[in-house]
Amino acid sequence: MTALFLRDLKLSIRAGGGALIGVLFFLTIVAVIPFGVGPDLKLLSRIGPAIVWIGALLAALLGLDRLFQAERDDGSLDLMLMQETPLVLTVLVKCVAHWTATSLPLVIASPLLGLFMNMDETAIAATMLTLLVGSPAITFIGAVGAAVAVALPRGGLLVSILVLPLTIPVLIFGVSAAYAAVEDPAPFLPPFLILIALTLFFAVIGPAAAALALRNTAD
Repeated sequence: MTALFLRDLKLSIRAGGGALIGVLFFLTIVAVIPFGVGPDLKLLSRIGPAIVWIGALLAALLGLDRLFQAERDDGSLDLMLMQETPLVLTVLVKCVAHWTATSLPLVIASPLLGLFMNMDETAIAATMLTLLVGSPAITFIGAVGAAVAVALPRGGLLVSILVLPLTIPVLIFGVSAAYAAVEDPAPFLPPFLILIALTLFFAVIGPAAAALALRNTAD
């Protein structure tokens, strides 16, 4: 499992620019927002957590279609299906490696982008914390879409279409928790705990559903 994690980590970084492309796309989305909404610093500060979350969500979708594509191309997907190690565990390790290579850099870059949106220290810290907790759920959801579309020659757009609606609850509670940390009357803990619960839920359901989809694709 350690060798698989390191292998997938290297592949995720090398393929298409990996983490660098995601961070640049994240930066582009957040950087153009002030040009669209105008120079109102109060407005930018108010919508900052939502914009950072949306940018991170869209950037995280970039490489999901490649989650199982390398194994499909070189034939190692068949070996994964036949090995003694449970396929669910293999998919889980691949999801963790993919999140480490693509989504974790987005979390690290989020404080810098929060400054672009004129967010204060509390809002930046809350947004970074919610991204750290909630972004793995996006990867686990994306694994299902990637497994469904792995046999298609151009499944990248299909993965985004399948995954995006399922990530809406993660986006809602992630943004709600970030706003709650800034606004004193709104408690931070309830939406944050729901966000953690969503990540744990999809950590169980996502790899299992992706493993089932991979087996059906092979059949």
